[in-house]
Amino acid sequence: MTTTESRPPTGGPSNEPAPVVRTTTGAVRGRREAGLAVFRGIPFAAPPVGEARFMAPRPAPAWDGIRDAHAFGPPPPQDLGNLGGPGLLDVPEGDEWLTVNVWTPEPDPAARRPVMVWIYGGAYKLGHSGSPGYDARHIATDGDVVVVSLNYRLGMEGFAFIEGAPANRGLLDQVAALEWVRDNIEAFGGDPDQVTVFGESAGAGSVASLLSMPRTAGLFRRAIAQSVPGTFFSDALARDIGAALAAEVGLRPTVADLSTIAPHRLTSAGETLSAKMLQYVDRWGQAAPTVTPFSPVVDGEVLPTMPWQALAAGSAKDVDLLVGHNRDEYRLFIAMAGQLGQITDERAVSALRLFAPGPDGEQAYRAAFPDASPSELYERVQTDWLFNMPSLHLAEAQRAGGGSAHLYELTWPAPGNGGALGACHGLDIPLLFGTYGADLGLLLFAGVEPSAEALSLSSRFRASWTAFARTGDPGWPAYDDERRLVQVLDAEPVVTAYPEERSRRLWEGYEFLPLPLL
Repeated sequence: MTTTESRPPTGGPSNEPAPVVRTTTGAVRGRREAGLAVFRGIPFAAPPVGEARFMAPRPAPAWDGIRDAHAFGPPPPQDLGNLGGPGLLDVPEGDEWLTVNVWTPEPDPAARRPVMVWIYGGAYKLGHSGSPGYDARHIATDGDVVVVSLNYRLGMEGFAFIEGAPANRGLLDQVAALEWVRDNIEAFGGDPDQVTVFGESAGAGSVASLLSMPRTAGLFRRAIAQSVPGTFFSDALARDIGAALAAEVGLRPTVADLSTIAPHRLTSAGETLSAKMLQYVDRWGQAAPTVTPFSPVVDGEVLPTMPWQALAAGSAKDVDLLVGHNRDEYRLFIAMAGQLGQITDERAVSALRLFAPGPDGEQAYRAAFPDASPSELYERVQTDWLFNMPSLHLAEAQRAGGGSAHLYELTWPAPGNGGALGACHGLDIPLLFGTYGADLGLLLFAGVEPSAEALSLSSRFRASWTAFARTGDPGWPAYDDERRLVQVLDAEPVVTAYPEERSRRLWEGYEFLPLPLL
């Protein structure tokens, strides 16, 4: 049910009547903003604290009267020092971490617009749907779609192995949010049968996981995965890292022990272990240099198998998939470490030996890229291992399982820092959302007003993504094993054969498996 009040909300940005929508747990009052109705901070599950801590999400309690949905809910516990950017200086407090936000052209149940559900990234340890970089007004307006964003538990609360707790609690939160969308989005003007999940980095890893989970059947029709990370933990590795995390606070990895430490204090375990993960390379192998002790766990229950194997077996053959990556993904991390142009041949050799596929991976990379410098080899192999090949292989797995996949690569270079960052990780976010002066956009567009070229590419992103959400066709041919056609997103976008053919051949036949405990 949808109504509008005859008075504007106090301090609201519009004189139009405030929209009121009745959800399954109670009525919420949003705001009119720039031609949209916007609702923030609606609980989709109960606060996961007390007896509910470290458990699967539980139903949100109902409320009486009309609840103001004007402010984003508080972020899940994490290192807030990494949540910078304008608009997050005053982060809301409280334990209602599990909330959704809705941008809709009009909360009219008869409208039945396509719905796009955003899942943020952040290495499974950072993120907040209220980050200014995820302001969805341009997507909702330009595409005439309903956009939903959600919070999910991160780090220790959401992904650490804990005895007595279900694995992948953050993924279970995402499922609960999608169930909320199924049950409520029609009242906001959305079509529950036309839901697209979309996410970047850890958000794309989450999308890949959701495609693999039997419990998501029927919750979404399409999926967009931007820069899929290939990092998933085996059960044995998750247990070992979980023990190390608990040891950082002098406890055992059990619900009983870890419940004695307040959630916002428990984040210190992940922060301190992240800083010294390289010391564990002999035990944790390829997981150690990622410096995040959190990833989805292939536990056999919540996540039965790796997404690549699940899709190849047909788990998502009825879901349309749009997937892709950025050409220079890993350069962002080299830059953030202050190491652009400073990679020695010794470090390049170490990276090639750890990440390149096959027993002669180092030699194969040197042969495929004979003119590459140590820095270029170091970046290339980690870009391929962490993001590009997992994304490509997800499209190939979807095809093998009888489904359809569209593939893209972003090659347009970020204008900040004189273009030194190239088409690096995360550049697709400010382009898609049009938020050039927020979050990562502050770095990638540093001191540079978006050019007409940038604005045109940004508009193309939104047009393609929302067209896909509406029809399953983003505007270029589906990927196949013969022509391998890909949309290259640049100043002059073109459709061409997959541009990273040398890398594709190096990784042909490689199987992404759960990262093992060595």
